[in-house]
Amino acid sequence: MAWVYILGGSSGRYYVGSCVDLDARFAQHLRGHTATTKRLGKKLEIVAKKEMPTLADARRIERELKRKKNPLLAIYHLRR
Repeated sequence: MAWVYILGGSSGRYYVGSCVDLDARFAQHLRGHTATTKRLGKKLEIVAKKEMPTLADARRIERELKRKKNPLLAIYHLRR
Protein backbone atom coordinates (compact mmCIF):
# COMPACT_ATOMS: atom_id res chain seq x y z
CA MET A 1 0.00 0.00 0.00
CA ALA A 2 0.99 3.62 -0.52
CA TRP A 3 -0.18 7.05 0.56
CA VAL A 4 -0.83 10.43 -0.99
CA TYR A 5 -0.89 13.21 1.61
CA ILE A 6 -1.07 16.96 2.15
CA LEU A 7 0.93 18.73 4.85
CA GLY A 8 -0.02 22.11 6.24
CA GLY A 9 2.39 24.37 8.04
CA SER A 10 2.43 27.36 10.33
CA SER A 11 3.31 29.60 7.37
CA GLY A 12 -0.08 28.85 5.78
CA ARG A 13 1.49 26.93 2.90
CA TYR A 14 0.85 23.35 1.85
CA TYR A 15 2.87 20.41 0.53
CA VAL A 16 1.51 17.48 -1.48
CA GLY A 17 3.46 14.22 -1.44
CA SER A 18 3.28 10.46 -1.82
CA CYS A 19 5.11 7.62 -0.13
CA VAL A 20 4.95 4.00 0.98
CA ASP A 21 5.46 4.56 4.73
CA LEU A 22 3.58 7.67 5.83
CA ASP A 23 4.82 7.63 9.43
CA ALA A 24 8.48 7.45 8.37
CA ARG A 25 8.02 10.11 5.69
CA PHE A 26 6.26 12.47 8.09
CA ALA A 27 9.11 11.99 10.59
CA GLN A 28 11.55 13.03 7.82
CA HIS A 29 9.51 16.16 7.20
CA LEU A 30 9.49 16.98 10.92
CA ARG A 31 13.29 16.61 11.09
CA GLY A 32 13.64 19.08 8.22
CA HIS A 33 14.96 16.37 5.90
CA THR A 34 13.39 18.00 2.83
CA ALA A 35 14.09 21.55 1.71
CA THR A 36 10.62 21.93 0.22
CA THR A 37 8.89 21.46 3.57
CA LYS A 38 11.20 23.85 5.44
CA ARG A 39 9.27 26.71 3.84
CA LEU A 40 6.08 25.50 5.56
CA GLY A 41 7.26 26.74 8.95
CA LYS A 42 8.01 25.06 12.25
CA LYS A 43 4.63 23.44 12.95
CA LEU A 44 3.66 20.74 10.43
CA GLU A 45 0.55 18.59 10.36
CA ILE A 46 -1.02 16.11 7.99
CA VAL A 47 -4.22 17.82 6.87
CA ALA A 48 -5.37 15.09 4.47
CA LYS A 49 -4.27 11.61 3.50
CA LYS A 50 -5.54 8.74 1.40
CA GLU A 51 -4.31 5.19 1.14
CA MET A 52 -3.80 3.93 -2.40
CA PRO A 53 -3.24 0.38 -3.74
CA THR A 54 0.15 1.16 -5.31
CA LEU A 55 2.84 3.84 -5.22
CA ALA A 56 2.20 4.49 -8.91
CA ASP A 57 -1.44 5.29 -8.09
CA ALA A 58 -0.38 7.56 -5.23
CA ARG A 59 2.09 9.43 -7.45
CA ARG A 60 -0.55 9.86 -10.17
CA ILE A 61 -2.94 11.43 -7.65
CA GLU A 62 -0.10 13.58 -6.26
CA ARG A 63 0.59 14.99 -9.73
CA GLU A 64 -3.13 15.68 -10.27
CA LEU A 65 -3.38 17.51 -6.95
CA LYS A 66 -0.26 19.57 -7.65
CA ARG A 67 -1.73 20.67 -10.98
CA LYS A 68 -4.78 22.08 -9.19
CA LYS A 69 -2.62 24.82 -7.59
CA ASN A 70 -5.35 25.26 -4.96
CA PRO A 71 -4.60 23.54 -1.63
CA LEU A 72 -8.16 23.69 -0.37
CA LEU A 73 -9.49 22.09 -3.53
CA ALA A 74 -6.77 19.44 -3.33
CA ILE A 75 -7.72 18.66 0.28
CA TYR A 76 -11.36 18.34 -0.72
CA HIS A 77 -10.52 15.89 -3.52
CA LEU A 78 -8.28 13.82 -1.28
CA ARG A 79 -10.89 13.51 1.48
CA ARG A 80 -13.76 12.37 -0.75
